[in-house]
Amino acid sequence: MAIAFPVRLGAAENTLIEQLKSVGADATAERITVAGLPTRRVEAYHYTDLKLLLKAIPPLAQAANEASAPALRIAGAYQLMIANGMIQSHATAPAGVIVGKAAGTALSTRDDVLVHLNGAFARQSLTLTLENSVDTVIQIDRRIEGLAAHAADSVKIFVADGASATIIETFSGSDAAHVGNHATYVALGKDARLTHITVDLSARAVSHFATNEYHVGEGANLRTLVVHAGAGLARTHVFPRYEGTGAHGDITGLNLVSDGQHADITMDALHAVPHTTSQPLFKSIARGRGKSIVQGKLVVARDAQKTDAKFMHQGLMLSDEAEILSKPELEIYADDVVCGHGSTCGKLDEDSMFYLMSRGIPKEEAETMMVRGFLDELVDPIEDEALAEALHGVIDGWLLGK
Repeated sequence: MAIAFPVRLGAAENTLIEQLKSVGADATAERITVAGLPTRRVEAYHYTDLKLLLKAIPPLAQAANEASAPALRIAGAYQLMIANGMIQSHATAPAGVIVGKAAGTALSTRDDVLVHLNGAFARQSLTLTLENSVDTVIQIDRRIEGLAAHAADSVKIFVADGASATIIETFSGSDAAHVGNHATYVALGKDARLTHITVDLSARAVSHFATNEYHVGEGANLRTLVVHAGAGLARTHVFPRYEGTGAHGDITGLNLVSDGQHADITMDALHAVPHTTSQPLFKSIARGRGKSIVQGKLVVARDAQKTDAKFMHQGLMLSDEAEILSKPELEIYADDVVCGHGSTCGKLDEDSMFYLMSRGIPKEEAETMMVRGFLDELVDPIEDEALAEALHGVIDGWLLGK
């Protein structure tokens, strides 16, 4: 008979257990007590060993006394704010946008430690109902202010049949060693269209965790972009589910990592019905001893015939010490599909560099031009000019080392 030995818990795990018990989440506390935080042995966390990487958990966040200016400003955007897990006051919403709140997390139940922790600690969800098309960009400014704090927050978005919108969520706050656990649930009705962008601009001392869950209905079109450009430790888990015939998703992401940063984008997509399509595209740029991880899993259900899904990851290494790790997966149960995956990684092309420099362009400027060209296909599809300009600003700021 096998003997089960208790898991040796670290400081972060013991603090989490105490915090979970303090909010009455005894079942989740017991899960941490028995299994601890996920290690390399958990496949979805193979490259992001939370037991090793998450050294300490600060106290649970209290209400923010005041909030600093937004880390990213989009001209003309309608702004909403969540500070230290609590929804802040906001201006009158544009026509067709209903803003509200609900208790607890918006995420569906699933076997993932970050989902369980968000369910335990998120006290309220910001709700957005888009009844018709909205031309104004909606910005949700999510931040953790003050001394180092452990904060969880949640957003729930519903896009009605035939409606369209563009939503950007930005994550920032003070420079303290926060731990943030952020949840976003999105449901798209029939023939709805949504561009949803999340940008982490947190301080280097922050550990940033996010879970984005998408339900894409009949004929709906979803475009997403995850950008990691701030926190020292960042992980965004993306769960798209294509639930209606004709549903399509362009799921994209970008890790920008410098020395000492660890950024992970993990996608687990399900094509649940016939005649759905997706084109996930992720890119990584790493310099110094930065580490970028992209994992992408496409699951095609048994009844999801005529699925067309292709996953691609492209990495660009700007130093010999950088690491870019990629793990594409296909899990196909249908027999009439077109599916594929690919992954490439390399340095800047020397011939192209030579060509630019031979035309009198300084080396640093030539490198910047090539990196911008490498990233254009992630930003170019974004139609709002002010939003696209703001995202280019984030990329340029990283390239300049700001």
